[in-house]
Amino acid sequence: MMFSGRKARPAAAFVVLALVFLSVWVIGKPGRALSPETTPSETPAVAVLDLDDTIQPISEDFVTRGIAVAASHHAEVLVIELNTPGGLLDTTRSLVGKLLASPVPVVVYVGPAGSRAGSAGFFLLEAADVAAMAPGTNAGASHPVVEGGKLDPLMKEKLENDTTAFLRSFVSKRGRNVDAAQDAVLHSKSYTEREALDLHLIDTVQPDLTSLLQSLDGRTVTRFDGRTILLHTGHARLVRVQPTLREAILDRLMDPNLAVLILVLGGLLIYVEFNAPGTIIPGALGTLLLMTALFALNLLPVHYTSVMLLVASFALLLLEAKFPSHGVLAVAGIVALIFGTLTLVTAPIPELEVHLATALACGVAFGLITTVLVRIAIRARQNKIVTGPEAMVGWTGLAQEDFTSFGEAAQRGQILIHGELWLAEAVADSRPMIHNGDGVRVLAIRGLLLLVERVPGALPGLG
Repeated sequence: MMFSGRKARPAAAFVVLALVFLSVWVIGKPGRALSPETTPSETPAVAVLDLDDTIQPISEDFVTRGIAVAASHHAEVLVIELNTPGGLLDTTRSLVGKLLASPVPVVVYVGPAGSRAGSAGFFLLEAADVAAMAPGTNAGASHPVVEGGKLDPLMKEKLENDTTAFLRSFVSKRGRNVDAAQDAVLHSKSYTEREALDLHLIDTVQPDLTSLLQSLDGRTVTRFDGRTILLHTGHARLVRVQPTLREAILDRLMDPNLAVLILVLGGLLIYVEFNAPGTIIPGALGTLLLMTALFALNLLPVHYTSVMLLVASFALLLLEAKFPSHGVLAVAGIVALIFGTLTLVTAPIPELEVHLATALACGVAFGLITTVLVRIAIRARQNKIVTGPEAMVGWTGLAQEDFTSFGEAAQRGQILIHGELWLAEAVADSRPMIHNGDGVRVLAIRGLLLLVERVPGALPGLG
């Protein structure tokens, strides 16, 4: 079934608005537990959550929901299987607070073999009611990294003191080795599972989850508020906490490389809409991608000087299209675009930074395409009109009769132009009178009347 353009546009606009509101609802809607609340059963439950990710706002939401699921199932413990390179310090502080205040005892288990609790992950490990590691794992290297460059010695000392004080506030309460924990921050020390156990940074080393739960069965743990709880985990049923669709999508967007690619793609689609107005779909999809990328970048530590570089690069690309400078402005714009993209996200770990390959690919491609598309758009605006009556201005034709006087000083007659007969009027200064067979040139159009002048020896065609 086909629709006319005028009738389809309101429907397309409605679809665009629906997509925008749906994206805002999906992105902004708080996550809910996948499993409904249940009443306690005779078989004890253990909630298990797999956190194989960087520590950032979306992973914090996932763990927060895991705590809620564990509480709703009246679980004996919440086991967080951890494998992380680290993450953002502000998110870590918030997440540690939620682990300490959890209504259910929390077990952080660095596993399976080959996993690590690097940087921010070490704070989560030490904040747990029970800290456990699998053979072949490591934890530590938690020195705070400043976003955006180096600090002077005084500010560096203040940051280190603040971070270690935060770590001591719960490590000492847990009865673990404060000095060894501080070494992980001040001297970036990292520990194997055996070293961590010998230094009393963790409570147990177990090869797998089953062994861990067996070792915890009948054990008494002291909560952060001083309460003691006897655990029954030997034959507990497992309640797996899976990420929701929202969490899975937003977690992927926490990769700044993907966010930058979506941002560039959205910008290019909007360019297509400007160059072909009325197509609707490129503009709608581009707007949706642009909003999604901006939402993701808003959750990451964005360097606003880099944002200014991106704006400056776009201005330079527009100037190159408007005032050709033999490529100088375009090259300057592309360099600013690459550097701005490369430094856009300044995070403490490489996993949360924009890679050089991404910055080069996006900068060069977006810069060249922008220059070409904008130049084409400007040339199209400057081109002579080739459709409609206005396109006839400048064309020449032949008079088909002697022009006769009309009114006070006007001369009118029929002319043949572009294979069509038109009523024409000679301009006031066109003398002598136009006769049959004379060449004329169209100077202007007034309604359906052509204003012409006599052109001796002209042939029909474009003037």
